[in-house]
This record gives sequence, structure tokens and C-alpha cells, in this order.
Amino acid sequence: MTIQLQVNGRTFAATLEQNNTARALAQRLQNYGGFEKVGPLGESLPANDRQTTTHAGDIVLYQGDQIVLFYGSNSWSYTRLGRVNNLTGWADALGRGNVTVTFSLAE
Repeated sequence: MTIQLQVNGRTFAATLEQNNTARALAQRLQNYGGFEKVGPLGESLPANDRQTTTHAGDIVLYQGDQIVLFYGSNSWSYTRLGRVNNLTGWADALGRGNVTVTFSLAE
């Protein structure tokens, strides 16, 4: 399943992992038609954390209720949600400081 992320006016497509956590996120997108979240989701998703090394473009769940969009690399315990398909402009779009990200199902 593919989702779209709007970051500071730029659109990125991401492919979701095939796991319960990614399906729960997609279900919330379907139920609400799109939403804006920065960091905390405001609710928990089912987590299946595993020690992993992330790379630019990885989308993961942290502590069950926070979405993390990587433009660098880190090793920690996360639940994988998906990955941005094309990283052209990704780091620039995330920029410095706070950003607003809108998630929606791709059409």
C-alpha cells in the first residue's frame, strides 16, 4: 500500500510495510481521510519493536505513539511503517525546526 506525505508543500510517496502497525495506520487514514500530525499521534498503534538501523526515508513508529521520519540514520528499537520511495528533496523538505506533515492514502 502506498501513502503520500506532504512536507512543507512538497509531496512524497511512501510504501508501507506489510505488518499490523502499518495496516493500523492505513486504517486510520481511511477512517479520517487524512490528518496532520507532528511527532506524537495522540493515540497508540500496535507496536512490534525490533532493534534496527534506519536510513534516510524510513518511516517508523517509536514507543507506540510517535511517528519518526528519518533523513539520517539511527539504530534503536522501532516498528517499521514504510519507506519514502524517492528521496529527491527529502532532507531539504524536512529542513530545520518543526514541520507539519500530512499523511493520506495515495489514489
